[in-house]
Amino acid sequence: MSTQQPQATEEGLRDLARYFYTLKDVLRLRILITLADNVEMTVTELAQTLRVSQPLISFHLRPLRTFGLVKVRRAGREVYCSIDMDRIKQHQDEFMDLLIQATT
Repeated sequence: MSTQQPQATEEGLRDLARYFYTLKDVLRLRILITLADNVEMTVTELAQTLRVSQPLISFHLRPLRTFGLVKVRRAGREVYCSIDMDRIKQHQDEFMDLLIQATT
């Protein structure tokens, strides 16, 4: 077991903690998986697909959007959502780098 601390800034660790906190809900994970399976979906389509209310989808989309995991585009009254795989991969890579660094 290594006693050396990973070289991570407090800000970087807080960012990772916010990332994982954003993913803490099962419905949020279901939203991301559904969006990954579809290029783009409206909030209404997400609600219908996941069989939950539109306000509940909107509630859970808010932190995903705020953290940049879901992109939103408006077309008239419709709100289209898509997943930002690059942003998710960035956070996963940062986390794996910390773990790998801690084990060396």
